Amino acid sequence: MKKLFTAAALVGLSAAASAQGTVNVICSVQAEWCNVIAAVYARTTGTRINMSLKGSGEALAQLIAEKDNPKTDIWFGGTGDPHLQAAEQGLTLEYKSPTLAHLHPWAQQQARQSGYRTVGIYSGPLGFGYNPELLAKKKLPVPKTWADLLKPEYKGDIQVANPASSGTAYTMIATLVQLMGEDKAFDYLKALHRNVGQYTRSGTGPIKAVARGETAVSISFVHDGPGEKMQGFPVETITPSDGTGAEIGSMSIIKGARNLEAAKKFYEWALTPGAQELGAANKQFQLPSNANAKLDPRIPDFKKIRFINYDYAKYGASAERRRLIARWEKDVNSLPR
Repeated sequence: MKKLFTAAALVGLSAAASAQGTVNVICSVQAEWCNVIAAVYARTTGTRINMSLKGSGEALAQLIAEKDNPKTDIWFGGTGDPHLQAAEQGLTLEYKSPTLAHLHPWAQQQARQSGYRTVGIYSGPLGFGYNPELLAKKKLPVPKTWADLLKPEYKGDIQVANPASSGTAYTMIATLVQLMGEDKAFDYLKALHRNVGQYTRSGTGPIKAVARGETAVSISFVHDGPGEKMQGFPVETITPSDGTGAEIGSMSIIKGARNLEAAKKFYEWALTPGAQELGAANKQFQLPSNANAKLDPRIPDFKKIRFINYDYAKYGASAERRRLIARWEKDVNSLPR
């Protein structure tokens, strides 16, 4: 922690003299990362930070409920789709950061598509987690393509989250629809359903189950694997060779924020390289959006991954999300396994 304070101080010094008051933040990344962000920011700027930890779905629901009397100033992290929905519903504030030019193109695109009501702060590819010890014990091959997951030998040995509660699982549906076409994607999801042993509520649940030997394979964001491996669990990750999507974790200032200037200062700090490097320092290995951030070697190498041309604007829209999830509930989740 002391090292983190020292590193973050270097990026916070310019703001330290002027930052003051209070900022209320909903944080939708892992708890350890949220807590360090709060501690480092408060220490290096003198600003009081009230941090509330919520999943992205819960965060969006809170913002909708508080639309007429917002109690939150800024929303940090979580899959980008709910941030785009918040922008679409007028819950977030248009703000063009002077730091935008230093961000990766995908982060700048996220800002443009939202009318500058949100911005990308990290990205992580969708893929598979697997337990090599369990695969060896069951004599199962490592899955390398989406089609591999349909093989009968994986029956009951795959976990994925429920898209109604998980941004990870919704990203999977949207990825498959764009990769295969909608009808073929839902035929695929019906076939996959036969091999799924459990749909978890949380997007990180399946890879944690893989790490602990509770299931052999997960559909997960692959940046969640290294943190489990660092704890000594047998877990590896791979991205499908036939193409995959990625999340763009985002950040938004809330329209009607009570502490608007403090929110803008936090927003600018969160886009600096030093602040973004706190993710990897807390075992979170997404790719930071600031192109000048130093990269931990455990962060997935995007140059080696085959990505689809993911349409974040279309699949981040509220109506499209509701429609696809409703179809999944009706056509897939209602089927026996």
